[in-house]
Amino acid sequence: MSTSDHSAASASAPASFAVTVADVELEPEDLDPAQIVSGAPVVTGRVLWESADGTQVRGIWQITPGVVTDVEADELFVVVSGRATVEVEGGATLELGPGSACVLREGDRTTWTVHETLRKAYQISC
Repeated sequence: MSTSDHSAASASAPASFAVTVADVELEPEDLDPAQIVSGAPVVTGRVLWESADGTQVRGIWQITPGVVTDVEADELFVVVSGRATVEVEGGATLELGPGSACVLREGDRTTWTVHETLRKAYQISC
């Protein structure tokens, strides 16, 4: 990449930023009632950045205690607070807590048992 190409790419890229994950205000997100196995979990989140073509999404997501099922995206996340057990159908059972880094494969069918309200920072590749 030439210097002029690099400058043009930098000019169109989003500004760098930092947030304190625990302090970010989250907005309500829909949770399909068919996904709820037990309890009354509530999901909130905030997209911090999304690529222009929609293939990369970065944000913060939170779920309150309960049990839910999901079909996963290609995702890397780090748990900031809370605890959950995630059972991957035909695979591992993951015990998650503060500091856990987790990779989920697109199409994984999961059951999330959320023991304490869980907040995570995530990167999804679509």
